[in-house]
Amino acid sequence: MRDPYLYPDSDVLRNLAGIQDSEELKNMEADYTLFRLSEIAEDKSPEQFDFCTLCGLHYRIFQDVYEWAGKPRKINIEKAEAVLGEISIVYSDCFDIAEDAERILRSANCFDWKQDSFEKVVIRFSDFMADLWKVHPFREGNTRTVVTFCSMFIEAQGIYIESELFKDNATYMRNALVAANAVFDDLGDLRKPGYLYRIVQDALERGQKMKDQVAETIRKSGFSDTEERIKQVILWNRKEKREHLPEEIREMAKTYPARQGEIDSVELLEKSSESR
Repeated sequence: MRDPYLYPDSDVLRNLAGIQDSEELKNMEADYTLFRLSEIAEDKSPEQFDFCTLCGLHYRIFQDVYEWAGKPRKINIEKAEAVLGEISIVYSDCFDIAEDAERILRSANCFDWKQDSFEKVVIRFSDFMADLWKVHPFREGNTRTVVTFCSMFIEAQGIYIESELFKDNATYMRNALVAANAVFDDLGDLRKPGYLYRIVQDALERGQKMKDQVAETIRKSGFSDTEERIKQVILWNRKEKREHLPEEIREMAKTYPARQGEIDSVELLEKSSESR
C-alpha cells in the first residue's frame, strides 16, 4: 500500500515547506521542534492528561512542519530498528490508537503516584512511558511527543524530572524504548527494560535534587516551601533559564505582586511586609 504521507516515489514526508530532500527536512524539523519544545518547557502543566491532550501536544511541537500535526496516523507502520536487527516493533493498529492510548492513560491517571517508593515509581513510570510509546499514535514524532507528555504528566503528580536528560541522549532514549517493547508473536518476549529504567531513574533523581534545592532556596528567602511555591519557582527558573537566589524571590514578591504564574505573590508580599 502506498504511504499517503510521503511524496510520490520518495521516502520523504510531505511537509508544509514542500521540502523533498530528507536531510533538509530533518534539519528544518529539528529547528522548528526545538523552538516549540523550548516554549512548552516554560508552560504550566495541562489540566488533563488524556488522548486529546497528547494530540494537542503533538500539534504544538510539529505545527510548523506537517499539515497532519496533532492527527493520529491513518495507516499502519513499521520501522526497522538497528538494535533489533532491522526488525520493527509491533505498534498499535491505526484503528485501535485512540482506544489503546486512552486505556494506558486511564490507568496512569487513576494511580496514586505518591504512595509508592522511589524504586517502584521508576519502574511504573518507565512502563507507562514505554506502553504509550508503543501505541505510536502519529506518523512521525512519537518519541519527542510521548517523552515530553510523560515528563509533564509526572511533574503534575508533584514528582519532578530532569527531562533535558532525555533530549541530550535522544538516540539512547529511543533505543531504550525499543528494547522495552521487544515482544513478538514469533520470536517471543525479548524485552530488556533495564536500559529505560536506568535513564528514567537518573532523570528522576536529578528532578528530586532540583526540587530539594529550590525548596532550600525558598526557605532561605523566609517563606515556607509549599508544593505550590516549589512548582512556581521551578517554572520561573525554567522561563528565565537560571536559578533564582533567595533575595530575588523576596524582591520579586515585594516588587511584582501582580505577576501571574510565579510564586503566590500576594501572600508572599504580605509575609514580606510582616517580617520587615
